[in-house]
Amino acid sequence: MTWNLNVDAGRCIAAGVCAAAAPDHFELDGLVATARSARIEPDQDALDAAEACPALAITITEGGKTLVG
Repeated sequence: MTWNLNVDAGRCIAAGVCAAAAPDHFELDGLVATARSARIEPDQDALDAAEACPALAITITEGGKTLVG
């Protein structure tokens, strides 16, 4: 099953933790971070990055269940 990955631009403070922890999944785009893809295969780096977000701006869901966020 795939994960849905979302960065809430209204909450993001562009700390860059996600892009540093999981550059395959996140990038800094101006003043916010963005997900490189909205749907990803399960990945521990993405999960770690979401959990480390200081603004709690990243949500990861799987099949309607929230894993982080």
